[in-house]
Amino acid sequence: MTILALYSNKGGVGKTAAAVNLAYLAAAQGKRTLICDLDPQGAATFYFRVKPKLKVGVKKYIVGGSALEKSIKGTDFDNLDLLPAAFSLRRLDIAINDMKRARQRLKKMLSPLAKTYDLIVLDSPPTINLVAENIFVAADAILVPVIPTTLSMRAFEQLRGFFKKEAYSQKKLFAFFSMVDRRKNMHRETELAMRDTYRRMLDTPIPYLSLVERMGDERQPIPAFAPRSTAAQAYVNLWNELTANTALARKT
Repeated sequence: MTILALYSNKGGVGKTAAAVNLAYLAAAQGKRTLICDLDPQGAATFYFRVKPKLKVGVKKYIVGGSALEKSIKGTDFDNLDLLPAAFSLRRLDIAINDMKRARQRLKKMLSPLAKTYDLIVLDSPPTINLVAENIFVAADAILVPVIPTTLSMRAFEQLRGFFKKEAYSQKKLFAFFSMVDRRKNMHRETELAMRDTYRRMLDTPIPYLSLVERMGDERQPIPAFAPRSTAAQAYVNLWNELTANTALARKT
């Protein structure tokens, strides 16, 4: 089983859209896929038409086991299940903090699911706290969407600095440009600057397109409702590049 985290310490960068579309594409290739919505806002849960509700409390959630597995829901798509979010997950870091080996809890919670799933996609909340640190430990690869703007680039540099300070493996970190509008000088200039200074930028950008926003109306991944669109092809290209050039290539 492989764990892929979509993570950003900055909100509004297209993280959930990427998590939903990449999970769908993995499932479409025949991989038994679970998308785990860790964000209390529950956007990924909403996209899949599932109620944001867990059958266990936060403490039992992080312990895992059969009680947690009862919360997993099927989606409308073959090979793709969802562990929904709930507003109670806002207290997840507090629950984890009270447990032994606090940074290992998510990894331990997910490990029994290896019998059922080939891939778990984590849609992460946009914070750096104990939940984020659990994600950094559990994930085999961490994919970070970056809008080519100064603030988004600064947030990514803060994340890299945190990884270095806390001795997390930076080999797990991969970034891609999200919501790109190459008509804007700043987007073009920032993209070039980041590619010059950070070698682990994937080549495939996700363009700024209204079709991505339509996911909220359609409540489906883009390749499901607009498979021939530019946006769908962008996510296909990103998934192919990701699996060919990251730790996922060895495990998926």
